[in-house]
Amino acid sequence: MNLPAGISQDHLLEELRPLCWGAADILRAYARGEQPPHGFSRALSVDDGGEGPVSAADLAVNQWLLDGLRSAFPDAGWTLLSEETAKEQLTAGEPLPAEWLWILDPLDGTKDFLQGTGEYAVHLALVKGQRPVLGVVLLPEADELWFGVVGDGSWCENRTGERSPVRFSDRSDDGELIMVASRSHRDDRLERLIAALPLAGSKAVGSVGCKVATILRGETDLYISLSGKSAPKDWDMAAPEAVLLAAGGAFTHADAQPLTYNTGDVRQAGCLIASHGKAHAALEKQAARAMATIDPGFQV
Repeated sequence: MNLPAGISQDHLLEELRPLCWGAADILRAYARGEQPPHGFSRALSVDDGGEGPVSAADLAVNQWLLDGLRSAFPDAGWTLLSEETAKEQLTAGEPLPAEWLWILDPLDGTKDFLQGTGEYAVHLALVKGQRPVLGVVLLPEADELWFGVVGDGSWCENRTGERSPVRFSDRSDDGELIMVASRSHRDDRLERLIAALPLAGSKAVGSVGCKVATILRGETDLYISLSGKSAPKDWDMAAPEAVLLAAGGAFTHADAQPLTYNTGDVRQAGCLIASHGKAHAALEKQAARAMATIDPGFQV
């Protein structure tokens, strides 16, 4: 993998591991109402004048990741962007002037974090130009750390560093595929699109990172994001896309266009399809055709 000058892939992964497991410990403590490690304060409830466990967890992990990357790589030629710092860093319509950009989501799946489903994730993606080259998806409750190095493969590690491979399913024919769908972001258009596709079934899961992990484990085969009043953002998609791409899967718009990042618009609008890649072109065509009827003029 091509990296900024002076940074080796081995050293980068070596630094990312403890950073990610530390983030997992922080999030799990907040999720359980326990004292978080690494000097972060307990969450005050909103009633006590605090911001509640989600904001406290978000901000703590955000600080942990940014401080960790800065201290491990003080001279790296990259820029750090996170969901929590985006408002201060970004100007609408203007990409950040960075050839290399980290796009971080300290807590993807806020509703699931609050509801206690365990289906929340941490996303770290390194983007060059407008495309991801490295993705990390951490699932704290599953004790899974997914790495994807585009051009060099994807794998999962547990806390002891044991690796397990990606296990895409063999399902590829019409009527065989299993879709993973959002639990909370569903509207009538998405329901109609799901009904128009030749699927064997669907499974509802929180967090984009958790959804893509179900594809990587072979439990499901595809995920569709359909923007409506809101759209996912760069930090929702960049890391899961990188891990899926590095594994040989695919993540595109329904018109086969790639996703692009740091474009001056952080919204990932349209009809986006992630899959194990075996029936991807057919899915793109079927989804685009269905959307032309469901929502004519919608930019897929």
